[in-house]
Amino acid sequence: MAVLLSDGSISEPPREEGPGLFRLAFRPFFLGGALFSVLAVLLWSSIVSGGTGLNVYGGGLWWHGHEMLFGFVAAIVVGFLLTAVQTWTGITGIKGRPLAALFLLWLCARLALVLPALVPLWLTISLDLLFLPLAAVLLSLPVIRIRQWRNIVFVPVLLAMAAANGASHVSVVRQDPALQAVAFNFMVMLVSLLITVVAGRVVPMFTANGTGTERVPPLPWLERLCLLSMLLAIPAAVWMPDSPAIASLALFFAAACHGLRVLRWRTWVTLATPLVWSLHLSYWALVLGLGLLGVSRLSDSVSLSQALHVLTVGGMGLMILAMISRVSLGHTGRTLQVGPVMVVAYLSLLAALILRVSGQWWLADYRDVIIGSALLWAVAYGLFFVRYLPILASPRPDGRPG
Repeated sequence: MAVLLSDGSISEPPREEGPGLFRLAFRPFFLGGALFSVLAVLLWSSIVSGGTGLNVYGGGLWWHGHEMLFGFVAAIVVGFLLTAVQTWTGITGIKGRPLAALFLLWLCARLALVLPALVPLWLTISLDLLFLPLAAVLLSLPVIRIRQWRNIVFVPVLLAMAAANGASHVSVVRQDPALQAVAFNFMVMLVSLLITVVAGRVVPMFTANGTGTERVPPLPWLERLCLLSMLLAIPAAVWMPDSPAIASLALFFAAACHGLRVLRWRTWVTLATPLVWSLHLSYWALVLGLGLLGVSRLSDSVSLSQALHVLTVGGMGLMILAMISRVSLGHTGRTLQVGPVMVVAYLSLLAALILRVSGQWWLADYRDVIIGSALLWAVAYGLFFVRYLPILASPRPDGRPG
């Protein structure tokens, strides 16, 4: 921000020099995470169709679940939080060589897991397990420095994600599919909890700013109830196998709380604003996913896989795509508007969600469901990568830091 000096002159902020990719954490992790997700789903579809005999770490099914959660989603979460902490605290975030080193750590883990024959087992596991705890430390330092305890909540969430990642590796070593399911489902619910917190803070504001309408004030009791219900939904979704009725009740309660929350945000006023309706649509997917998780505990009419993919493809995938497309524009000093390319990306991901969840009811070969939804995902995030590569890899047009 320009400052008026006592002599009447204007002091402009220093112009940042050098390449743009490692100026703030959102740049490499949004780009790298998006591109990696495209390659990962295409490789997964190739494994499912028998098009490749690549022997990935943990086997194809484990690798797919792990890399979409702890590879792709974790990269976006870390990029978002290590960028947001600068806004929260006013302290310059990680950038330059330290940021490049953190990104290289993430990238090396991805390569080691897809080519395990070339890397010692201990090194593969160490590379993957180090990323989230290191990100938690980097996030905590500026928050602790200015004692901004409101935002310290994200640190234990990252550490819980790191614990889930550790459990997923133990499941490979022990060949324990039950532990694998617990680890992956726990990660899904932790990300859902993170969405609950972040969306509650920003979606009403984004809705008001993007649509030119009055901001909906939060109801404190409802906000507390949404957080509490999600905390109760975590054990209901991950554990409690012997208490399906109680577990489903907790999940239905969470769905109702979050449904009321997003209903108050007035989705109908966003229909002309893709950057906003995409956020609302993803939150509705979160509501639907919680409800279907409850149904899956009581009936075989909806499988656990279907419910989880509503949360992962819809709640997470679309929320991430909507958020990174908006955050990337805002933090690079550009107008908060997207064109037809990103609208196609949002709709492609919506189509991927519909196909992945309902395709088994109307397609004879389940492999077609997986391959088709993977291709639609690849289109969505591939369009993001192509559209945002020049934005995220180049300096801000106004020369400001970030």
